[in-house]
This record gives sequence, C-alpha cells and structure tokens, in this order.
Amino acid sequence: MGTFKIEGGYPLSGEITPQGAKNEALQILCAVLLTAEEVTINNIPDIVDVNKLISILEDLGVKIKNKEEGSYSFKADAINLDYLQSDQFKQDGRELRGSIMLVGPLLARFGKGYIPKPGGDKIGRRRLDTHFEGFIKLGGKFRYNKEEHFYGVEAKSLKGTYMLLDEASVTGTANIVMAAVMAEGTTTIYNAACEPYLQQLCKMLNRMGAKISGVGSNLLTIEGVAELGGTEHRMLPDMIEIGSWIGLAAMTRSELTIKDVSWGDLGQIPTVFRKLGIELEQKGDDIYIPEQPDGYKIQKYIDGSILTISDAPWPGLTPDLLSIILVMATQAKGEVLIHQKMFESRLFFVDKLIDMGAKIILCDPHRAVVIGQNFKSALNATTMTSPDIRAGISLLIAALSAKGTSTIHNIEQIDRGYQDIDTRLRAIGAKISRV
Repeated sequence: MGTFKIEGGYPLSGEITPQGAKNEALQILCAVLLTAEEVTINNIPDIVDVNKLISILEDLGVKIKNKEEGSYSFKADAINLDYLQSDQFKQDGRELRGSIMLVGPLLARFGKGYIPKPGGDKIGRRRLDTHFEGFIKLGGKFRYNKEEHFYGVEAKSLKGTYMLLDEASVTGTANIVMAAVMAEGTTTIYNAACEPYLQQLCKMLNRMGAKISGVGSNLLTIEGVAELGGTEHRMLPDMIEIGSWIGLAAMTRSELTIKDVSWGDLGQIPTVFRKLGIELEQKGDDIYIPEQPDGYKIQKYIDGSILTISDAPWPGLTPDLLSIILVMATQAKGEVLIHQKMFESRLFFVDKLIDMGAKIILCDPHRAVVIGQNFKSALNATTMTSPDIRAGISLLIAALSAKGTSTIHNIEQIDRGYQDIDTRLRAIGAKISRV
C-alpha cells in the first residue's frame, strides 16, 4: 500500500495542465471494439483505471500501438471472444467499474457481451439495471450467474426501439448508444445523459459512420448502420481535475493558472466556485486564479438563507466535485450545505476532516453542513487513509493546506484517477513525497 508524505501550509504557484478525462476515456476506449479498422485516440491519461482497460482490450485481441505519450492506435480486427469466459477476464473485469462498457460494443458487433460484477469506488449502490434494461429492449437476452456474479447479454440481432431510461445514467447511456449504433432500424433514447464526455462519444461514433442526432440533449435518435470505420479522436481535459486544482488554489491561497481547460465544456463548474467566493478569470482557454490572501466568502441566497451546493445530471454540477467543494468550505468565510444526492457513502470521509479540526455536521449519508473557519484556525496535520479517488484527492488538498506533516495511505486510490500527481504538484511548489 503506497503512502504520501505531505508538508502542508505553503502557498503554490505556477501553471498546471489537466490530464485527459478519465470518464471519457473509459467510454471512448470501449468504442474501438465497434470496428475492425484502426482508431487513434489522443490525450489518454496515464492512470491506473485507464491502463487496466487498455490491458483488458489487449487480452481481448485488440492490436495496440503506443504512438507517443498519451496517443495510442487500436485495431480490433481479431477479437478473441473466448477470453470473455476465462478466469482471467473474470478477475480483470472485476477490478474496474468501467469494464461494464465493454458489453454494449461487443453485443453490437459480435452478438454477445459478458462482464463480472465490476468494482470501483465504494461510494454506495451503483446499480447496472439501466444498462441491461436497455440491451433487453434492443432484443438482447440477459443472463446472470449468481455464484460467480457474472453477467451476460446475447442476441442474434438487435432491433431499434423507443426507450425511456429510468435514470440519466452516463455509463448506461453510453453503453446503450454503442449497442444501438449497429442495431436494425431506429432507436430513440429519452432521458439520456448529455454530459460533454457522452457528447464526445457520440461525435466520435458519427465520424466512424454512425447516425446519431440530438447530441447534447436528453433525447437521442440513432439510425442503425451495418458497420463502422476508423477515426481519430482527442479527449477533453478532465473537468474533475480542473475542479480539483481550483480547490487546491483556494485552500493553499495560491496563484495558479490551469491551462487548456476547454471552457465551453465546464458547465456550472466556474459558477459554483464563484458562489463559494473564489476569484476566477478566463484568459483565453485558461483559468487564472489570483492569490486570495483575505480568503473567500460563501454567498447566501437572496433571502439570506444558507447556500446549498448539490449535484445533478448535466448541465448540473457533477457529483465528483462535491468532495473537493466540501473540503474548500472548511476554510471559507460562511456556511454551506453540501447535498450529495447520488451516492449514499461519498460523504463518510468527513470524519477524517473533523479529526483535522474542520467544523462539519454530517446530517445524514447525503447531507453535511460545513461551517467555514476563514483560515483563522488552520487544519491540523494527521494520518489518513484514502477511501476512494475523489475523497483521496480531497484529503490531499486538505493536507497541503494543513500546518505540519500529514500522511495519506492507500494512495493507489488517488493514482486510479490522477496522473503523476506528486510530480505535477512538486512542479508548482508542493512539498509531497511518495513513500
């Protein structure tokens, strides 16, 4: 189990460039299975979860070439479907939640897709019903081995249909779209997710020859095609990492420039941070955060009531940033209610922040009230264990603002989502070492 040692309490400065988007990568990489032609993908982040998926694709028989840093070509012209029934796949797929998105493209092209119950962050129930209900409506036959926790969908042919999703699941929508692009006839998906990463997937599929309309809305129409071709695709910068660096600048009272953020794809993120009192400037496609020596003041509603920050499907705020916003609020001037609607275990890391001296009231599994200390009482250094990716980066930000030396164990969780994070943080002045 890896460990970070962090000496906190120092301001940072300089420029930092966000990596390619993890959540986009897990969709885009699975889409290479839809064609026998070569697909080139650029700006792939070098992180644990993405590398695990690339390894699974290679074991499936995909020919992979690393062209340069962050750039790979994929050619799925000799897929070994027997691997899907192997013990190795049952182990590899279980370690990665994103492996569920292999099922859609495999079902579309080969008529069968299998997956063990996937792992990932332990942040509450993350059901797969939306995925499989969509496959069934397209004509797939579902089966489940309870002893091995092994899912399967098979179909001689898929037929387009109308479906109203029970939830606007991003991965569920992506999986169903990848299955539907080669189904016979027209598929209409209502209550579809419309996050920028899903838009990226749809645009890539259209370049490959798919016929998807309504991209960017919650109503997608897909006219099935017989086959897809190759393409080249560049992934967006990771909006969660961008939000992480904004939180880091605020908590350490630092002057930072976040490069090449794709402003048009950030949605509510700049607005929410400004509500928390953070000064942000758009400079070209960069975010400039000036040093804020007097701290930052949380806004109130017009009637004077306490601000509530909550997650919602796009274009609402992504739930992945609530942990970072919660940590930031501990040193703000004012109070805020954090309402995490999607996952019932994501706020449980607040006990570690309370141990550091934060004033937080955990109301229930979904809500926490944070009473900001306006830097009058700094967080205390301590020893912590990272429970998941987003809580892990939030604890790291807390440690960089705290006085003294903190220790964070189980940093493999952070490495799952953040590329070379210790090296990149040292480049802007952070005192962090990997043990």
